[in-house]
Amino acid sequence: MTPYLLGLFVLILLFVVLLLVKTVRIIPQARAGIVERFGKYKETLPAGLNVVVPFVDRVRYLIDLREQVVSFPPQPVITEDNLVVSIDTVIYFQVTDPVAATYEIANYIQAIEQLTMTTLRNIVGGMDLEETLTSRDQINSGLRGVLDEATGKWGIRVNRVELKGIDPPPSIKDSMEKQMRADREKRAVILTAEGQRQAAILTAEGNKQSMILNAEGDRESLILRAQANRESAILRAQGEAQAITNVFQAIHDGQPDQSLLAYQYLQMLPKIAEGDANKVWVIPSEITKALEGLGSAVHEVAGIPLKSEGVRHRVADYGSTDRLGTGDDRELAGTNKAVEAAIAAAENAAQQGAATPPAPPVDPDVNEPPPAAPTS
Repeated sequence: MTPYLLGLFVLILLFVVLLLVKTVRIIPQARAGIVERFGKYKETLPAGLNVVVPFVDRVRYLIDLREQVVSFPPQPVITEDNLVVSIDTVIYFQVTDPVAATYEIANYIQAIEQLTMTTLRNIVGGMDLEETLTSRDQINSGLRGVLDEATGKWGIRVNRVELKGIDPPPSIKDSMEKQMRADREKRAVILTAEGQRQAAILTAEGNKQSMILNAEGDRESLILRAQANRESAILRAQGEAQAITNVFQAIHDGQPDQSLLAYQYLQMLPKIAEGDANKVWVIPSEITKALEGLGSAVHEVAGIPLKSEGVRHRVADYGSTDRLGTGDDRELAGTNKAVEAAIAAAENAAQQGAATPPAPPVDPDVNEPPPAAPTS
């Protein structure tokens, strides 16, 4: 093959390849191709393999049909109370008509940005700072409505508008922080006061219940103690009554006479003289007469039986009708001898007491018991 024919074959091959490239166009998924013929819109190519007329039709634009996210830089906005805040927004939009998005607007992203800023100034300009900071949803809804209405003819649908940040001036931030700190401290003080009030109320209620229970316990204790004292006094009185009855019965059963009473009296005389305060104790020499007078006086006391009365019956009968037997002459003689011995011991004690020197005077400031009166 001559070089001329070879070159011609190569040129024909290159032309065929170029023709195929110009004829067959592959559009990716979620894309749309805008085809122009001689500078005029002809058709929109869908995703996949498409055939166009080479050198006549040309795919001018490739439009992305997916939802797109565009973040705009912060823009200064003046509120109703003349404060400048910086607001940055995020727009979520989607191209629904590739032909309108291509031929109705030159740069739809820039158009959306400028429309967002102007609409945001209109909306925030009618709010004060506090309302601007707390009305994000209201601002988002207003922006979305205005943008969706304006971009509809561009073949664009605005799905969502978000305010990414609202930054007030530094001085306003400082004032807001102070106010927020004061509000928190106020709430903390209120909560503390409420807690203390509740604690005081609960403590008072607890003290009230405690006092009530203590009073009830004291009342029950006093009642039980009074009942116990009453029972004790009754039992003690019954015991004393029984003891007195037994003693009185024993006296009547023993049939005491004048000699026995004198003997009991003489037994108590040494015990009277045993005290430390009894410095001087005088017994008169007429003790026999005194004892006889005492025996006569005691003899006249009601209830003491006389020798001439004979045998007395028991005062209280405990179910038995027996009587105590009378003493014989030997017992009476033994009693008389015991009385004479007691009288002799008393006279000796009197003689020894008379030899004792008189006691010194007692200081009135010293709390000592006064001396016993002389026994007459």
